[in-house]
Amino acid sequence: MRYSIPSSVYLLPNTGLVNRIGSWPLIQRHFFLGRQGLIGRQALEKDNRPYSHSFVPCFKPYLIKESGRQLVKQNNRVYSARKVATIFLRELLAHTLKATGERPRDVTFSVPVDSYEPYRAQLKIIASHLGIKRFKVIDEPVAAAIGYGLRIDEPKAILVIDFGGGTLDIALVKLEEKISEKGRCKIIAKQGAPIGGNLVDAWLAEEFCTRLSYNIQKHSRDPNILWWYGAMLEEACRVKESLFFKPVETFYMCPPKELIRFEARLALSKAKLEKPVDFSKEELIALLDKNGLYRELERMITAVLDNAYKKGIRETMIQEVLMFGGSTLLPEVYPLIEKRFGRDKISAWQPFDAVAYGACAFAADHLTESDFIVHDYAFVTYNKKTHKVEYNIIVPRGTPFPTKNDFWRRQLTPTCSLGLPEKFFKLEICEIGKKYSMEQEFVWDHMGQLHNFKKDNNDQALIIPLNKENPALGYLNPAHEPSDNSARLDISFMVDENRWLCVTVYDIKTKKYLNQNTPVLRLK
Repeated sequence: MRYSIPSSVYLLPNTGLVNRIGSWPLIQRHFFLGRQGLIGRQALEKDNRPYSHSFVPCFKPYLIKESGRQLVKQNNRVYSARKVATIFLRELLAHTLKATGERPRDVTFSVPVDSYEPYRAQLKIIASHLGIKRFKVIDEPVAAAIGYGLRIDEPKAILVIDFGGGTLDIALVKLEEKISEKGRCKIIAKQGAPIGGNLVDAWLAEEFCTRLSYNIQKHSRDPNILWWYGAMLEEACRVKESLFFKPVETFYMCPPKELIRFEARLALSKAKLEKPVDFSKEELIALLDKNGLYRELERMITAVLDNAYKKGIRETMIQEVLMFGGSTLLPEVYPLIEKRFGRDKISAWQPFDAVAYGACAFAADHLTESDFIVHDYAFVTYNKKTHKVEYNIIVPRGTPFPTKNDFWRRQLTPTCSLGLPEKFFKLEICEIGKKYSMEQEFVWDHMGQLHNFKKDNNDQALIIPLNKENPALGYLNPAHEPSDNSARLDISFMVDENRWLCVTVYDIKTKKYLNQNTPVLRLK
């Protein structure tokens, strides 16, 4: 993703006078001299081999639990998790200084919901060594809530699903104004498991090794095999991410034939051995199911809700479901959550950015919620003259809420589309998503398929029906006749403070209200 930086570090040799002086704590507080490491994508591109003595693929889990643990040893120098984290942040700040001309002195860290005070203390020590003058910490659920524009001016029970590269963490938390303003939340129940995108990559790599008859094992001591295993993991990750949006992707990695099992070399032709492997989204779903990912996700959600129930929080009391982390984009993950909690409760369109956006708002002491609607919302009508379906926008994107009671108001005539008297007044409401800006946005359609507007090069809108199963908004008595072209109904829509689209329907003929500020569905 364009704005994300993997927490990977490639340590550079501490040679040369400038580099040595630049590593002194007193100097680092004021100046960034030399370079101590490569971070993020640069580190991954430099060397991602598991046996490298300079490469640290991830340091955050160790920093949380064992900050003094040795991660690598280079030229008789031991690098602990805290030292590696310091180098990572130093290079990030140095890059920011070079890009903007300003050295950051205020830094806000987002932390996992179950992180303890020693971890926060470690972050503060690292920040002080790098000359950070204003240090703030925010719990990730609070950051995500702010990033998704949720109101925190009243108590809320929120289910948080953090599904990233290394872990799956599910927590039911309570946001309250007083503690949320301090960046904290109250944990009601929590479950965690070492399941994430990295493990899915390993499952895929193993599947491809089996299909291609490669004898590649991640625990091998052979550097050549380890290098190829790392390369296959990268290719597996690419295939996985491509299958988020495409029905089929091709696995192109073909290690040397020496790594193919001897019996396979005898049994298979050269052309077949070197042929790339096509892998479908359905096969990925089957692989995830075989390895128990969906069952574990459901088990963890149930366990969290069971523990919360013992503390007086029922499932019906959950007001929001926040999803973040790249693995929430895996196929069938969103539909599983949607089926259990309903689309209207879920915020998931910014899995990579929500926490960062919320942390930035918190750092700037700007905790006012984003009180506006993200997408266009419209109702569907059929034009008898043109014989085309039309979408009449009732709430345009960017609309602040709550709105006035008659935010959108019109007089309508039932279409009687089948040529028969209309007894039920129906309006099919839909959500309209479109690539309006350069910001990346993920949207799931009504079939649970994932769309990425930023990668979508066409300008066509994505139409998502929302109340197709129950579009009735009132019973007409007497029924409206097809020959009657006069306005029958006075319709008005408004959005309340909780983002509910509410409708008022007045029957002009009978002078009766069929609905009055009745909630229809919840908007984003």
